[in-house]
Amino acid sequence: MAQPKKKTSHQKQHQRRAHWKALATNLTRCLQCGAKARPHTMCSECGYYRGRPAFRSEQIV
Repeated sequence: MAQPKKKTSHQKQHQRRAHWKALATNLTRCLQCGAKARPHTMCSECGYYRGRPAFRSEQIV
């Protein structure tokens, strides 16, 4: 395998890593209750996903 001829300087390392950023998560509105929720996930407020309940509430008799 090829080996680097010289050690990468600290400045060069920092320049390369300067583009690593944490991005804010995208939020959408829930169709059911209007609360902010992450896309493609169940709403944590009402429990609906794409206009339908994510879980069926079955009563055990």
